[in-house]
Amino acid sequence: MTGGPRAIRRVAVLSNPAAGTGHAAPAAHRAVARLHALGLHVDRHTGRDPEDAVRLARRAVADGVDAVVAVGGDGMVNLALQAVAGTAVPLGVIPAGTGNDHARAYGLPLATPEAAADVVAAGRTRTVDLGLVTAADGTTRWYGSVLATGFDSLVSDRANRLRWPRGRMRYNLAILAEFANLRPLPFRITLADGTVIERDLTLAAVGNTRSYGGGMLICPDALPDDGLLDLTLVAAMPRLRIARFFPTLFKGTHTAHPEVTTHRTASLRIDSPAITAYADGEFIAALPVDVSAAPGALRLLVP
Repeated sequence: MTGGPRAIRRVAVLSNPAAGTGHAAPAAHRAVARLHALGLHVDRHTGRDPEDAVRLARRAVADGVDAVVAVGGDGMVNLALQAVAGTAVPLGVIPAGTGNDHARAYGLPLATPEAAADVVAAGRTRTVDLGLVTAADGTTRWYGSVLATGFDSLVSDRANRLRWPRGRMRYNLAILAEFANLRPLPFRITLADGTVIERDLTLAAVGNTRSYGGGMLICPDALPDDGLLDLTLVAAMPRLRIARFFPTLFKGTHTAHPEVTTHRTASLRIDSPAITAYADGEFIAALPVDVSAAPGALRLLVP
């Protein structure tokens, strides 16, 4: 649902200088300058770490800002979601990361920080769903794009353990290492209607929006305002077949393969031994986790 323009006078800009291999700091500077030029009052916040960033965003919401603006990649957007989800305070996004899948999902400007700042100032909102993850210890976390488990999360685990190289190359190296160790992963997934899926998989992805990893259309039919989550399951396959399969993810044509099954559900429980879950590129929890759609949980500033 898209709402009429709302008055945006005071915003909290949240940034992480390390996002986008250092692109976030100059992007934040340019966006803030543009917002000032448009007559907005800007409170600028830079978190020392993820927990501090969430604390700052929550304080800004409590202080009554007209919007929280996340400058960075999908990880920074995820931190901001923890503060604005379920509130009347809208989220603005200045894309400055490596993936920017939230921005891709909603047609937010990728070209310049100034163009994205113009969207914030215009005040046009869209009400969309979020995913809510509940871990085994009862802790919860919101996410906006895709929750990944299996091969994808193993790659992220390994990339987080590596100290060299930096940036995208570290992730590419982790992909190669995990591909060499590729093995069937036993999953048990229970859908909202009671359907139980027990099978060996390469990966399982739960999408609120269509893409992750910088445009990989893992859940190509996902709609962020239908009150449902899209589940994509990729069966265990030999390495050669997987190597041929993965390029189809960028086109969203993988769902035509017999090794891929899809489901649509309001909630699910997902489990696999020694596997973790990542969402919006951020570590969430070790499996098992419960995931549910939260209809209308986010107001997003859109073009």
